[in-house]
Amino acid sequence: MVSAILLAGGSGSRMHSEKAKQYIEVGGVPLIVHALRTFQESPVDAIVLVVRPGDEEYVRREIVRPYGSAKVRAIVPGGKERFDSVWQGILAAEALRPGGAEEDDVLLIHDGARPFVSAEMIRASIEAARQHGACTVAVPVKDTIKVVDEAGFGIDTPDRSTLYQVQTPQTFRRTLIKEAHKRFRAEPRQGITDDTMLVEEYLGQRCFIVPGDYRNLKVTTPEDIILAEALL
Repeated sequence: MVSAILLAGGSGSRMHSEKAKQYIEVGGVPLIVHALRTFQESPVDAIVLVVRPGDEEYVRREIVRPYGSAKVRAIVPGGKERFDSVWQGILAAEALRPGGAEEDDVLLIHDGARPFVSAEMIRASIEAARQHGACTVAVPVKDTIKVVDEAGFGIDTPDRSTLYQVQTPQTFRRTLIKEAHKRFRAEPRQGITDDTMLVEEYLGQRCFIVPGDYRNLKVTTPEDIILAEALL
């Protein structure tokens, strides 16, 4: 079984809008709908939407029903932090699997604020997760990167050819990502920023890099809305 968690529980404070960014219209439809449509048409069997607590009925009424998202099998409230929301999504995805998880079950985790995920990214991520256990979509960085000290001075310049900008989806064998989250919840560590770091830090699992796309941007600020409209 292939499941996907779409994270749509952010408040979008950097958007400076009364409406949460996932509900702002881009191209005439709410932002989250673009990613939802792509996952609906992908090989994914079931979609779990993780939303802001209290938004469950709104999302069901205004997003899922009007836009024909038949693969949405669960709408669950997120938690205080991103990892809490992912954990709720993992539990909801597991509940959709009668008899418990199978070894080849795959789980994709995607930011709902990335509207331009492609069917090819999803397909390649599923294949890579089955082969390698864990993967993430990413693109090579375009700019020179500096390591900066506390005083504001550059102290190192990493080799740009080895640096990638991580995107989503991030995809895993479901049993693997659940175990990583269980260990994190039992023994939290600082400085972990995404799910690939969880499996690397807690399980020693390397993550394969699936080619992404520079258009697979995360809409975070008002300027990103302008760019997203232009890309559409």
